[in-house]
Amino acid sequence: MNLDPKKKLSDLTVAEYLMLFRMENKYAFGIVGIAKIFGCSKSKAHEIKASGDIDDAIFQKERIIVVDIEKALHLFANKAIK
Repeated sequence: MNLDPKKKLSDLTVAEYLMLFRMENKYAFGIVGIAKIFGCSKSKAHEIKASGDIDDAIFQKERIIVVDIEKALHLFANKAIK
């Protein structure tokens, strides 16, 4: 299902709204997003990103960082167990 970016929020169907809600909760953005995922400070989030432990969950272009939350948590948990 593709959403028209020009469509008003009030004109969305329930299915479209739920799709947006799920998309919003699937990704985090930036170092602040990483800090929210792991409940840590921004400096610790920088360390986590720099460690490479969650690289497969990060999509970055220049200064834009997008993190797949579920994948990041899975990768981090598996790294912590080893």
